[in-house]
Order: sequence, then C-alpha cells, then structure tokens
Amino acid sequence: MSKTILVTGGSRGIGRAACLLAAQRGWSVGVNYVKDRAAAESVVAEAERLGAKAVALAGDVSRESDVIAMFDAATDALGPLDGVVINAGVAATTSRLVDMSVERMRLVFDVNVLGAFLCAREAARRMCKSRGGPGGSMVLISSVAARIGAPDTYVDYAASKAAVDAMALGLSKELGREGVRVNAIRPGVIETEIHAAYGEPERPYKIGASTPLGRPGTANEIAEAIVWLLSDASSYVTGAIIDIAGGR
Repeated sequence: MSKTILVTGGSRGIGRAACLLAAQRGWSVGVNYVKDRAAAESVVAEAERLGAKAVALAGDVSRESDVIAMFDAATDALGPLDGVVINAGVAATTSRLVDMSVERMRLVFDVNVLGAFLCAREAARRMCKSRGGPGGSMVLISSVAARIGAPDTYVDYAASKAAVDAMALGLSKELGREGVRVNAIRPGVIETEIHAAYGEPERPYKIGASTPLGRPGTANEIAEAIVWLLSDASSYVTGAIIDIAGGR
C-alpha cells in the first residue's frame, strides 16, 4: 500500500537512507532540511528517479513556526500524511558536563527534545482520527546513548534522547485509540558523516570494533527498521523502543 511520509533531517545520514528506501516502495516523501538545500534536492531527485513523488521542505525543527509551515507544505504538496519520521537532531564535540557551555546544552535540548515534541504534536494534529486524520505511524529516532548515558562524551545528548524514549512510550498510549502508532529506534554507532562533522571521523570504526558484531552499523540498516515501522507489516507494534546497536 502506497504511503505519504515526512522525514525530518531527511537530507543526509539515516534520514536520507529512510527517504530513499521509502521511495523504492513508491511512497511519496517529504524531505526536511535546515540549511543544505542542495543535499535535500539531491534526495528528491533520486527519489523521483526511483518513481516516487518527493519534495524538499526547509525548516528548523526547534522553531514552532517552521515546523507548522513544514507540515503544511508537505500536505499541500503530497497530500495527507500516513507517517512521520522524527529524525532531525544535533550532537556536539566530546566533552564532560563540567566543561559544557549553556549555549551548547540549549542547542542540544532545543533541537533534540523541543524539536521532537513540536514535530510529534504537528504529526498528531494531522493524523489523529478524531481530528479527521487517517491515523498513521510515528517513528522517533533516539540513540543507544539514552541507555548507556555517554559518560565523558556527551551526557547532554544522551539525556535528550532519553526524553525521546519517554515521549515514545507516553504518546503510544495517548494516541493508540486515535489510530496512530508511535515507536522509537535507538541506533548504535552508525557510519554517517555526523562523526566527521564533530571532528571524529574514525569514531564509528573504533567503537564498532568493540561491539559483538565487530563493526559499526549503516544508515541503510536503520532505514530498514524505520520503513518497517511505517508500514502495515508492523500494524500491531506501538510503544516499542528498538535497539539497533550491534549488541552494544
């Protein structure tokens, strides 16, 4: 069954992989980005090459007006949403809490927590059956850091993702009778460009080597789980928090 989905942070990494895997299924895809329009448009072009309908959608998820405009633009271009992937997030350079600035912490919480809540709220407003929506599926991208705490690395990021886990559990109960399923995925260390962006390009390989599977994961491996949770194949799955971390 064809679906219409919106992926926040869809221009790169896990978000990009999810957009393209959905496009392979013929689903319509909204590709959110905050700065790199060219990257988003390249995802749109590839999705269209695969035969899917796609649109690039600018928006900073930490800004309410941007989030509302993004959801409006997605539905105007693609129609009612069946699924939303709340993936946009930021991390920061390795640091202990005692050395973190308030500006860093505020950015992490504004994007990863407030941004996730704003996007989930707008998704619920559009998908809830009591509001005339079709029902649907929300997939929240958390992190294994929420479970291990990320000491001496980024406890602020870990805490922000723990908030995402709590939201997934609460919303799954709040929205179940509205026909909306809510689940979270906790990726482990994944091969994406985010590590290089924060000055540690070798990090996934160093940490990946210590996992039971002996390697980092790939964005496509996370995308497979995302698309499954969006699909009707997972129709009785809600309130789940799925670790995809190579056994870490």
